[in-house]
Amino acid sequence: MVAEARVKRIRLEEECRRRQEPPFAVGLGIGKGEDVVVVHPDLISCLPDEILHDIITLLPTRDGARTQAISRRWRPLWCAAPLNLQVDHRGLCGQDRKRVTLVAKILADHPGPARRLAIPWFRLRDRYAKIDGWLRSPALAGLQEIQISYAPDGGPRPLPPSALRFALTLRTAEFCCCDFPAADEEMAAPPSLHLNFPQLKNLTLRSASVSEATLHRLLSGCPALESLRLETNVGVGSLRVSSATLKSISIRVLCYPYRVTDPVMLQELVVEDAPRLERLLLVDPRNGPRTIRVMKAPALETMGMVSDGISELVLGTTVFREMVALSLTTLMSTVKVLALDSLGPNLDSVVDFLKCFPCVEKLYITSRLQKSMKNARSYDPLDPIECLELHLKKVVINYYHGMKPEVDFAKFFVLNAKVLQKMSFGLANRRQDKWMANQRRRLQLDNKASRGAQFAFERDGSSSIPNSLKADPFECMEPGKFP
Repeated sequence: MVAEARVKRIRLEEECRRRQEPPFAVGLGIGKGEDVVVVHPDLISCLPDEILHDIITLLPTRDGARTQAISRRWRPLWCAAPLNLQVDHRGLCGQDRKRVTLVAKILADHPGPARRLAIPWFRLRDRYAKIDGWLRSPALAGLQEIQISYAPDGGPRPLPPSALRFALTLRTAEFCCCDFPAADEEMAAPPSLHLNFPQLKNLTLRSASVSEATLHRLLSGCPALESLRLETNVGVGSLRVSSATLKSISIRVLCYPYRVTDPVMLQELVVEDAPRLERLLLVDPRNGPRTIRVMKAPALETMGMVSDGISELVLGTTVFREMVALSLTTLMSTVKVLALDSLGPNLDSVVDFLKCFPCVEKLYITSRLQKSMKNARSYDPLDPIECLELHLKKVVINYYHGMKPEVDFAKFFVLNAKVLQKMSFGLANRRQDKWMANQRRRLQLDNKASRGAQFAFERDGSSSIPNSLKADPFECMEPGKFP
């Protein structure tokens, strides 16, 4: 009895000691003069399955599948994790034919559900039926994110109607280089299901063909939409937006015909009622929309680029025509970031914008030099500009040549922006130190209104386009911060 009790106690002590040791810790070659190799504890494998599923679904497809080879612990996890299927050289492999084969095998092996399906820049050729078959796979049930982008190699690129079967679960959708199905060409299903996306938060249509009626019907079926990006599409001439949830609108209009001889391009944008809209981003505004009306957007914080390509800009009851103010009766006091494309640059026009947006903290100017421009405006302290007195902290001038119209334009801010912290000049050409010193003298930087202001001359970064994912989408256009 004593011996049995002693053996039992030893076993319990040994089991306790093993539990206290780090899992999978191994010592090899432990001897005099020999190296010691220690395998660090596998703490990740100790995590709950739910967390490991989240990790696997965020990995590229091939890396997620390879986790099955780590250990027995990991073997069943990939099939249980929501599928992340990225059909490109990064997600799978670099060979088109092999990718197609791998996709079929993955969809056959993985039971679902799916989190993400990305088919970027896919060469259509004769594979339209294959894509339609993939989209109908049971493994993609519950899909939350979808990206379908055909390679722009000519020919019709219809979006498979089966792509719309995920409407009830999608949260992010991007369709590129495809013909969006018209309302009367959708798959045979209840009409309320076709363009009803109750959970969709992010929608991107790029280089797509979509009718005006279909787009409006689509937007009306997205009650949770927060971000809308429309870039170089055809088929929509006028867009009217009324949304209680939308936070960001990004518009880029086509500047040349795309696959059709007489494309219908976006010429009018009307924001009727968008109480949560924070960003209105216009990429290449000289191409359109020609008319922009913002009737009700009380939370708008970021706006631009605005250029003379916009024939009429209406903000409440304030009206600009080709960047010339006709009336300044509505003040947009919520806007903190403003980007302007100014011919000249035109100081009078920019000052009128600052009066309309009195609380701007960051001002981005793309300068289009016009040597005949006269920027001789002086600041009247009896008629102060609120923005210059209290708010303006950063000014960026891109494509700066250092000619007299630009010097007089910039000098106005140097001498009158009282809380300015930084002013950056994106140089149009490479310059020597002697030129820099001369510019500092001409700009009267020693007489700056803000004692703490810093000034920098750097290579122009305005070739970048606004990044709608950043807190300040125009920051990537600032010299020295381009990608």
